[in-house]
Amino acid sequence: MTAKKGSIIKAKKKTAIARATIRKGTGKVKINNINVDAYSKGYVKELLMEPIRLAGDDIKEFDIDVNVSGSGFMSQAIAVRSCLAKAIVKAKGKKYKDLFLAYDRAMLVDDVRQVESKKPLGRKARKKKQHSKR
Repeated sequence: MTAKKGSIIKAKKKTAIARATIRKGTGKVKINNINVDAYSKGYVKELLMEPIRLAGDDIKEFDIDVNVSGSGFMSQAIAVRSCLAKAIVKAKGKKYKDLFLAYDRAMLVDDVRQVESKKPLGRKARKKKQHSKR
């Protein structure tokens, strides 16, 4: 891992794609150039902070910049959470991989399921207009 460029990590949830760059630094975590503390509030903020809280002070020696786009706010939050966890594992090693897998497997494994496309003669992907025999 070079000090200038860093390592790039990617995570997905539905159509949300998060890309993180991790490099040596002072412990700053930014999402779309906004500090992680100011990015969101409530349950979504707690979700984003889980990998950082589990890593503790070991994350203070790295800067992580995350860019996320696509889908909705919840899918973006899950993609960012996964991206942060993968970045910490890449920087610090197997100890954190085991910790994150034991805590929640979704932190390290992407969820690539997407909504099925709509079909003709129906309102949604599987739902059809009601048929009457008489």
